[in-house]
Amino acid sequence: MKPTGKEYIWGGSRLNDDFSKNIDMSPLAETWECSTHPDGPSFAYGGIYDGKSLSEILKEHPDFLGTHPKTKGELPILIKFIDAKKDLSVQVHPDDEYAQKHENGQMGKSEMWYVLDARSDSHLVYGLNYDMEADTIRHSIENGTLEKHLQKVPIKPDDVFFIKAGTIHAIGAGALVAEIQESSNLTYRLYDYDRVDKQGNKRQLHIDKALAVADLKGAVKPKQPIHSLKYSQGCATELLCRCKYFEVNRMLINTERVRQLVEYRADEASFRVLLCANGCGTLFINETEFIKVFRGDCIFFPADSATVKIHGKMQFLDIRG
Repeated sequence: MKPTGKEYIWGGSRLNDDFSKNIDMSPLAETWECSTHPDGPSFAYGGIYDGKSLSEILKEHPDFLGTHPKTKGELPILIKFIDAKKDLSVQVHPDDEYAQKHENGQMGKSEMWYVLDARSDSHLVYGLNYDMEADTIRHSIENGTLEKHLQKVPIKPDDVFFIKAGTIHAIGAGALVAEIQESSNLTYRLYDYDRVDKQGNKRQLHIDKALAVADLKGAVKPKQPIHSLKYSQGCATELLCRCKYFEVNRMLINTERVRQLVEYRADEASFRVLLCANGCGTLFINETEFIKVFRGDCIFFPADSATVKIHGKMQFLDIRG
């Protein structure tokens, strides 16, 4: 897939520098790698669908989504890379019920973050330190003291966080993150550090909506999942996150010392997506066709796809609806 890029004031240059996205934006804050959302579609790169949006392809071939009822004829997820050179705004997302009622039938937004890289002092905001009242939060936003109420969690590469709709959150400076989320672009900014954009304007806040959907109870500090790798020849996998919207596994490929390549396919129930978090290698479609895969690449597998064989030394996020 070829992504759409997003230029936000907190972004950096790593998506171009590290992943060779070659998108003419500075800063380049996000790339929407697998998306049918109108705010940032992704496109087929190479092959018979070259240049077509994923939305167009799925309209022509709805069977590519699979037979699972939760797809409802549309891609239910959106996959991004995020380069936070500076702190993201403190924000919150609505759940499906609120979004459908108040945002013209849109979906809400629960999401998962997988930390690809982080500075030694990087952190994220995950909820509040203690129970608070909405009026107290309003007052702290007005006088610039909200940050002292936020739970800040140190992060490191390979950390995983599930951000349920309603959780007050923010990605901190120095983090490079893969995000898997519902197919939604609804974000309510609660606080943005009083910073301004290139035109000298402060970005819009959505305090009323944010407080209407936010969980204002003290948050339990998130714990990392216990690593439980399942091994097979040339491959190790572990479950990172499973919720009603998506499932994400980490897949470690290393066929450098084995002659049998790793087989991979999507079954009839659901499409699958491979997001290359590290390394490089080759996907063999058949005896004569193959795709070279590099760090940052995103590959969409239609449901009931043919089996490919994978060779190389790579780390993937293996995502399904």
